[in-house]
Formats: sequence, C-alpha cells, structure tokens
Amino acid sequence: MSDIGKPRAAVVAARGGGASLPAAAGVGLKPEHFLEVLETKPALGFFEIHAENYMVPGGPFHHYLGRIRADHALSIHGVGLSIGGEAPLDEAHLDRLAALLDRYQPESFSEHLAWSSHGGNHYNDLLPVAFNSVTLQRVCEHIDRVQHRLGRRMLLENPSTYVEFAASDRDEAAFIGEVVARTGCGLLLDLSNAYVSCTNHGRDLQAYLRALPLAAVGEIHLAGFARDVDSLGAPLLIDSHAAPVAEAVWALYDEALRFTGAVATLLERDNDLPPFPVLLAEALQAGRRLDALRAPAAMRVVAA
Repeated sequence: MSDIGKPRAAVVAARGGGASLPAAAGVGLKPEHFLEVLETKPALGFFEIHAENYMVPGGPFHHYLGRIRADHALSIHGVGLSIGGEAPLDEAHLDRLAALLDRYQPESFSEHLAWSSHGGNHYNDLLPVAFNSVTLQRVCEHIDRVQHRLGRRMLLENPSTYVEFAASDRDEAAFIGEVVARTGCGLLLDLSNAYVSCTNHGRDLQAYLRALPLAAVGEIHLAGFARDVDSLGAPLLIDSHAAPVAEAVWALYDEALRFTGAVATLLERDNDLPPFPVLLAEALQAGRRLDALRAPAAMRVVAA
C-alpha cells in the first residue's frame, strides 16, 4: 500500500518496527577501548558510535566494530547532518549514512537539533537554531527526508545552548514537541544538555522537563560539563563531555525516569577519556537506577 496521503507521523510509525535498544546502560565506543571490550565483554546493554567516524568502506574501526557488534546492541549517533541548517541536506552524506546503517543494522539512530554547515562550509560544532515557524518547517522537512531515506524512525536530541535568538516565538520544549508530533520522530533526551541550557538561560528546569514529549523518548544521554562565568559574572556551563556526570544531573535522571520508565541510557565521555573500568562503573550507576525502577514496589521499599 502506498504512503501517499497518509499523515507523516503515521508513515514513520508504520516503518518503525524492528529491534530497539534495551532499557539498559551503555557507553560510547572509543578506539582506545576496542581491545578491552573484546577481551572483557562487559555487561552493558549497548554501545554507541558517532556515524561520521565510520563513513569509510574499511579499516581498523570497522574491523573492531564488526566484532563488537556481534555481541552488543548498537546505537549510531550522527553529528553532521545539519538538521537545523538553512540549506538542503547533503545527499551524499545521507547516502553514506544509509550505507553505514545498512551495514550494521543498529537498534537506534539519532541526530541533533542543530546546524553545522552553511554556504558549503562545515563547522566542528553543533550550533543553535531559532525556535519559530520558519525553522520548524525546515527542520520537519529535513527529518522527513532523513526518515524516508533511511527507512526508519530517528531520534532527535535536544541541544546544549549558550545564546538565544530574538527571532524565537516559542520555547525549546514546545518546538521539540511540535517536531515530534509532525514528523513522528522520537526524542533523544540529553539530560546534561537540558541542565546546561536551563542554567545558562535561567529557565525552570522542572517545567522544561515536563513540557517535553517524554512519551517519545527512545534514549537518554548523561554527560559531564565544565563550569565558567560569562562577561557579567553569571554562571555559564559548557557541555564538555570531559567530566563525570554531576550529582544534579543524576537527580534529574531519577526524576525523568518517573515519566519515561526504564529507557536505554548512554554515559557519554568524549574528552579526557578515563580508563574503561572508570567509564563502566559510572555507566553502571545508571544501570542500578534502571534495575531499581523495574523492581517490584515491595522490593524497592525493602531496598530503601
């Protein structure tokens, strides 16, 4: 049956079957840890990779990923589609992405509500968008194209931001909710990004969390941040991915799980990478919280 005439969200839902990430803890897979992962086979629910690191036909990254994928669920996280960019999507990049997903058949694919290219130039950053009807239309068109080309539902990650636009006519949570409703995409809820952005802009963090489409959450990210101050002396948090998860973010995670239930949770560390056992121990903090959430109520009372 043709998809013509069906609502976009219905089309995506119809195509969204198949495997999903286990509701367990995972970590980002780094080359420094390939051998240790293969030797120890850690008790993790999944690994996540950045798609752009694997957009070549061969080489050692693929050698190790293929072996690790045989034993673990996989999430592929894109950082280069420029979903929020003004220009049409880079179709060559999208083709390479489709080939990568066909090769590894990951349980999840995600990208960012951000832009990273303009006028033929590519930037090593994920830059913010204005939250208005013009951007909404463009982002939805881009997500529609991605989901149609990949033949799967994608997750959209909420950003960490440091500036806001006068052109915005709605808040971030409302914007994300409209994108999810229009496209049928899911939400990758990055709680560290939420904490960073709400602190930087003086937003009510609890209100922001409750306003998001939490029923659409397919994965949660947890990461560390750096503390600084702006030119006026106000707190400024930087999404560094170079430190342990802050206690405030762990508390936010506990609160978010009350609404989402148990969901796949990634411990992110991209800079100042510690030994793998340190990463594993931190990820397993999330695993214990997920296990407690699934435990019968009587057992939770006894454990408390």
